[in-house]
Amino acid sequence: MDDLATVAGQVTELAYALDTFYFLVCGALVMWMAAGFTMLEAGLVRAKNTAEILTKNVGLYSIACIMYMLVGYTIMYPGEDYVGGFFQLGGGLLGKGDNEVADVLAGDAYYSNLSDFFFQVVFVATAMSIVSGAVAERMKLWSFFAFAVVLTGFIYPMQGFWKWGGGFLNEMGFLDFAGSGVVHLCGAAAALAGVLLLGARKGKYGTKGQINAIPGCNLPLATLGTLILWLGWFGFNGGSELKVSDVGEANAVALVFVNTNMAAAGGLVFALLLSRFWFGKADLTMALNGALAGLVSITAEPLTPTPLAATMIGAVGGLLVVGSIITLDKLKIDDPVGAISVHGVVGMWGLLAVCFTNPDAKLGVQLIGLVTIFAWVFITSFIVWYLLKKTVGIRVSEEEEYEGVDISECGLEAYPEFTTAE
Repeated sequence: MDDLATVAGQVTELAYALDTFYFLVCGALVMWMAAGFTMLEAGLVRAKNTAEILTKNVGLYSIACIMYMLVGYTIMYPGEDYVGGFFQLGGGLLGKGDNEVADVLAGDAYYSNLSDFFFQVVFVATAMSIVSGAVAERMKLWSFFAFAVVLTGFIYPMQGFWKWGGGFLNEMGFLDFAGSGVVHLCGAAAALAGVLLLGARKGKYGTKGQINAIPGCNLPLATLGTLILWLGWFGFNGGSELKVSDVGEANAVALVFVNTNMAAAGGLVFALLLSRFWFGKADLTMALNGALAGLVSITAEPLTPTPLAATMIGAVGGLLVVGSIITLDKLKIDDPVGAISVHGVVGMWGLLAVCFTNPDAKLGVQLIGLVTIFAWVFITSFIVWYLLKKTVGIRVSEEEEYEGVDISECGLEAYPEFTTAE
């Protein structure tokens, strides 16, 4: 009996180590998405604004890590003392140390607490990355960083707590497996609030209602960024299964990976087909956003669809993103990279698409969750953006925008055309 107990304990510890390692690797893949967002945005803005985009992305990632460590994680995961409701501050797992062997053997812990923190912190950075591209080419760098402090430390964790921390949305039965709403809709709602107060780039919209295209400077870089995001999404969705150490969980993880991949493929192909039909050309930027739309579409529920259903869910997302980008332009809502459409409009579709494949999903509850997340993030973000606008300002001067924010905000250029040496 002692030998059996010893073997059982060793198996339990091995499963703990495997699940912790899987969690950490998936978190590293999601962290790599920061590079994807950086390259995508750097490719879709003009050359004169590239260095500032790069600075924003490495800066926001670091700010997100620090703020989520200090307050965000505790708000989002208050721990065992939580008794239900809308708000909880205090408790949490971070700072209490990691699990002891006794906890693991007793079945009270399946993976390291710190691995959970690492996995969650890269998610909040993803949400803030969405904002970066939407406000590109005309926002003050330090105002953006100030907003990042509030979003990653308070706004994101609160609505994340309502679902993933055991709050009222979770108690209602709201389903969002990996964050079509909690992460992507959150980022898009914050971006929309900022864009409405910020205004469009100079020259984007003519006085007679015409829409002027402002091409990005480096489409190979944008394509690379999209493929990096595609790769990182396997960690995003796959890691959200939380475990991989038994047959059932391993099979579930494999299905999540396959469905994630198929949704992206469906989104890209159908966005490409629609752009060919609508514009008469195979628009690369629409294809790239179509792939991302497919990924956002499947994020709310990548486990219950079949691969064919996942492909079609992604395909709908690809069609929606093309229509949304064109519609927002007609409404004079200037989003240089299409982030509001990809993560907001398609994030809503992802939450609703759960109802087609998961029998536990209820349309009314999904709608309540959707509206709650959007309203909370949009209203609080609008207030923060407005306060920044009235105090330090959020938009660079017209001259600085014309010259490019690389010089005014960063003092250097990403692509210096000429170098003068004495």
